[in-house]
Amino acid sequence: MTARYDVDLPDGRTLVVHDTGAHTDAHRDEPAVVWHHGSPQSGALLAPVVAAAAARGLRVLSPARSGYGGSTPAPGRSVADAAADVGHALDALGVPACHAVGASGGGPHALALAALRPDLVRGVVTLAGVAPYDGTDAWFAGMADDGGLRAALGGRAARERFGETAEFDETSFTEADYAMLAGSWAGLGDDAVRAGQEWPGGLVDDDVAFVRPWGAALADVTAPVLVVQGGADRVIPRHHGELLVTGLPAGELWLRPRDGHVSVLGALPVAYDWLRAV
Repeated sequence: MTARYDVDLPDGRTLVVHDTGAHTDAHRDEPAVVWHHGSPQSGALLAPVVAAAAARGLRVLSPARSGYGGSTPAPGRSVADAAADVGHALDALGVPACHAVGASGGGPHALALAALRPDLVRGVVTLAGVAPYDGTDAWFAGMADDGGLRAALGGRAARERFGETAEFDETSFTEADYAMLAGSWAGLGDDAVRAGQEWPGGLVDDDVAFVRPWGAALADVTAPVLVVQGGADRVIPRHHGELLVTGLPAGELWLRPRDGHVSVLGALPVAYDWLRAV
């Protein structure tokens, strides 16, 4: 049975964590999976994430980043700040070890948790994850719509103003992406729409954090990392995966040439198997 925890953080804020519960007996000694959601998302458990883990007897915890899904906002938070919140919550919930898995905007946060808490994180998977901003225009290359991230360079207020009139660019997704959203991952699309409407500040804070120093270095991620990137991704292009692997001490790139930003999530079951083997 799934549960929701409202975890008290050291500074008085609250972090909402969704939890599928304990492992099956056969896998009780394996690390839990900590799912770091994309931008925007509520943090609620997604059916394909849970189903693939359940088939392997694994527990999934899904924290809602500050500003999303009932977690207290923290304007100006860095990627490392959000990851530290997750570390505190896992300690409070008595989770001794985990695998950090992040999709899209969750990728940086999964990596930051591994950098900050090597005692806790055994392995990492990023799917369509964002690479650290390097200050060059090339970082934006291949994005169908880079307006939000470019606006974020001007700070939180500039990103908020952009969001007041911004509309989703439908060319950001491929035919394969739309097929996924019409099928098994429909819940992700519904949740993203809800999160964008109810918690727009969460997306603003994410975008600003992505184009500023993360507060955690890729070089400090000692756990093995599988970087899964779609070659046809028009949201976070393939070169972000290449940038990530270049900076990681133990990174492995799995490039899926035909996948877009959503369809790459079809790799999740095999990525779970990869984690269990590290």
